[in-house]
Amino acid sequence: MTDTNILLQEWAGPYGGVPAFDKMNLADIKPAIEKGMELKLQEIDEITANTDAPTFENTIVPLEKSGEALDRVFKYYGIWSSNISSPEFRAIQSEMAPIMSEFNSKISQNSELFKRIKTVYNNSLKTPLEADQQRVIQLIYEGFAMDGAELDAEKKARYAAINKELSSLYTNFSNNILADEENYVVYLTKDQLGGLSEGMIKSMAKIASDKGQEGKYAVPNTRSYMDPFLTYSTERQLRKQVWNNYYSRGDNADEFDNNENVAKILKLRKERVGLLGYDNFGDWRLQNRMAKTPENAMNLMNAVWPAAIARVKEEVADMQAVANANGDNITIEPWDYRFYAEKVRQQKYNLDSDEVKQYLQLDKLTEALFFVASELFNYNFTPVPEGSVPVFHEDVKVWEVTDKTTGKHIGLWYLDPFARPGKRSGAWATTYRSHTTFNGEKTVLASNNSNFVKPAAGEALLVSWDDATTFLHEFGHALHFFSSNVKYPTLNGGVRDYTEFQSQVLERWLSTDKVINQFLVHHKTGEAIPQNLVQKIKKAATFNQGFATTEYLASAIMDMKLHLADPTNIDIDAFEKETLEAMDMPKELVMRHRTPHFGHVFSGEGYATAYYGYMWADVLTADAAEAFAEAPNGFYDKELAEKMVKYLFAPRNSMDPADAYRLFRGRDAKIDALMRDRGFPVSKN
Repeated sequence: MTDTNILLQEWAGPYGGVPAFDKMNLADIKPAIEKGMELKLQEIDEITANTDAPTFENTIVPLEKSGEALDRVFKYYGIWSSNISSPEFRAIQSEMAPIMSEFNSKISQNSELFKRIKTVYNNSLKTPLEADQQRVIQLIYEGFAMDGAELDAEKKARYAAINKELSSLYTNFSNNILADEENYVVYLTKDQLGGLSEGMIKSMAKIASDKGQEGKYAVPNTRSYMDPFLTYSTERQLRKQVWNNYYSRGDNADEFDNNENVAKILKLRKERVGLLGYDNFGDWRLQNRMAKTPENAMNLMNAVWPAAIARVKEEVADMQAVANANGDNITIEPWDYRFYAEKVRQQKYNLDSDEVKQYLQLDKLTEALFFVASELFNYNFTPVPEGSVPVFHEDVKVWEVTDKTTGKHIGLWYLDPFARPGKRSGAWATTYRSHTTFNGEKTVLASNNSNFVKPAAGEALLVSWDDATTFLHEFGHALHFFSSNVKYPTLNGGVRDYTEFQSQVLERWLSTDKVINQFLVHHKTGEAIPQNLVQKIKKAATFNQGFATTEYLASAIMDMKLHLADPTNIDIDAFEKETLEAMDMPKELVMRHRTPHFGHVFSGEGYATAYYGYMWADVLTADAAEAFAEAPNGFYDKELAEKMVKYLFAPRNSMDPADAYRLFRGRDAKIDALMRDRGFPVSKN
């Protein structure tokens, strides 16, 4: 089958081989996964059948090599799941989730395999290995131990059964969100378009037309449409409807309601970590993160929360004053926040987001990414010859990344910029292949994915300042992938409350003069953004920070509190409501991700009790930004940039993140930098 099923085949073509995205066939995915799992289990059996005493070379190296065919299959699976999903694929996903969970348990609970891993680990404590090998065996041993490898047979069986059930719940949770995003659309007539930009109106008209509603204008139920609609639409009742649709995803008391899924997930997670002797999911999850404990994570969030909600009160007062002055006769509600915040921005700073948008073209921002990568990382980005690298959709573009000095090939960068049906909302970065050298040098295939509204042919794609920031953020993840200098695959893994640092720190270059003066040019005239407008942007840097910090923190605190609570008879909607009331959550806004659609936390385990990680990483980000601000050549200081790449990007997970940051900064990061950065008062303690 590896000869005939394209999804299993080794990647051919240029650049060290590339995925055959142009030959993907949904009929191949299920047999490919089944064969890939079979091959990997055979490779594991070969390791455990070895009668020689376990060593790094005869146990860990073949373990690191295992599963290459299955990994290739999962790259295609990820594209179907995130970029081009369909009801047909989602049916396969639901069928395969429990089967793949059982497969993972066969490896994580393989007692003969773990025996060999544990022997190598124990021997390494007596006779240390090379530093990178020591880190590999530590991470692998901890991963197996945290996944129940040392449990007795009965507990192992229950552990595996829980994981199997969770895998189906995660898939169902994700698919329910996607269903609500596809099923809820608001259609407008021509007289209901007040305040909306020409580009957005054209895009909405095309979507309505594609859905058979010629002459109408569709507002899809995704963030990329909800956000600008709530910011600019003058139709208050329609803003309320769009807001309700978006924040009710997974919470509509119908077949796609996620409340029961969340309750089941919380119960199963608590039971599973209980088998390992942990009181709650957070204690288990955070033991090998920078925060170490839920208490430390909560302490950080609780230190920032009062300043955030105090700032919201000020922001609401400013908005209410504007509404009153306009004679609008309303009290600010959540569907009003973005709309009146925009009016306050114009009044306070004489800054119009739409005016700024005229200078933020996606093509020029892409050039800005390449400029920053060139200045800090010494990379060149060159478009690959048309048709030389297969893509899964015509919108996807590909660039080759090379070292500017030596010309050495580093990898390929794929960009999938536009929203489409079947594509998950938001923005993300991923790898199709990571850098390793232990089995021949492998170059990086990285991708960035956005949900920008595709413009009409020949028109510039204009984005908001927030969206431009996110574009740099996700590119920071890609640069983290490209700069990897690790030998073994395990070292490319991330520490969740650290991996957002590399992306968050890159955001800071958007507001540097070199980027602003070269790449923020008017889409019609080509003229550089006027300096007075630049000054307004910089002056308003902390504007609306109450809203941004509070909506994020409310989600992060909710994530932690849900996992620290007793889930026995939990009513998710009631718990969310009561918790927010106890936190004194301002009624004028909601959590960034309400619990029934909190995909970060409930469509998998990546961010469960770990959504706080964005703020944990932002303490490092704000502190590192101050280091650049103080450097002789500011944000383009070569010496400091080299230090950042050397210690904070290239090592990936080959060293402890806290140690890595100290090597960069000479000390630990301080929360004061975060408070200053957000314009919040700094504690005198």
